[in-house]
Amino acid sequence: MKKNGILVLIGFFALVLGVNAQDYAFKVMANKGSNEVKTGSAWQALKTGDKLGKDDELKVAENAYVALVHNSGKPLELKEAKTYKIADLAAKVGPGASVVSKYTDFILSSNSAEAKKNRLSATGSVTRDLPGEIKVFLPENQFGDTFNGIVHITWETKVAGPFEVIAKNMFGDELVKFQTPEYSAQIDRNDPKLKNEDILVEVRRKGDKSKDVKSFLIKRLSPERQNLIKKLITEMGDDIQQPTALNSFIMAGFYEENRLFIDAIGAYEDAIKLAPDVPTYKEAFEEFLFRNKLKKPSQTTQSN
Repeated sequence: MKKNGILVLIGFFALVLGVNAQDYAFKVMANKGSNEVKTGSAWQALKTGDKLGKDDELKVAENAYVALVHNSGKPLELKEAKTYKIADLAAKVGPGASVVSKYTDFILSSNSAEAKKNRLSATGSVTRDLPGEIKVFLPENQFGDTFNGIVHITWETKVAGPFEVIAKNMFGDELVKFQTPEYSAQIDRNDPKLKNEDILVEVRRKGDKSKDVKSFLIKRLSPERQNLIKKLITEMGDDIQQPTALNSFIMAGFYEENRLFIDAIGAYEDAIKLAPDVPTYKEAFEEFLFRNKLKKPSQTTQSN
């Protein structure tokens, strides 16, 4: 009898967990505009992080945007102004990769009000900029691994450009050097000069010859870890490979979870480029920088 009672109890908890895992149809990952959700008979403002049930309705406003992920892991962007029945959307999306939910949950929890409150409590007061200082948003050298060939570099400073971006080998020899008037740049690791090198990257104001400019290590993953990351991305399904802002946002969470901060920066930059008028992606990128101590709250820093 005891054994049967235990089995019944296990079955009950398994059923409860199964129901709880499917108590929503979609999660709201990003939201722009005066969008509304109807649960029961009442319409209310849609918020990032909301869970939409199969009996709900979603009203997308003019010039608005909503990014959803189905409970199966299927991503979906809505841009057309109309009222959608969630059950109809769920019927159309088809199967996805459930592993995606791991990374969407990570993104939403990392950007929750509680997470921001805890981060603000931990970071303390703001910092003051030094005249001429260029703050490059790259991690410390122990987190310099990169999976992708294109490396995105972003910085902030009080001084005007143009700027020089320099890539050196581990012996200090210049491999690549170029100028930009912008506050960001890309380095192509597939450039023949860089392909087989771990590199040190510097950002300087043009003409600055000082020797105290900080260098950031950028290196390739080991073949074993490269294969592991490829395998994990494959498990996320073909949908995640499509060039959308939502997919880039999800990939940013994936890279951060796997301690690939440089690749996460690139994914955030892609999301912002693909949906420049959606504040969710910009705000999440800023929070990512603060959360991982790549940027500190500052009183006077400017960027374009």
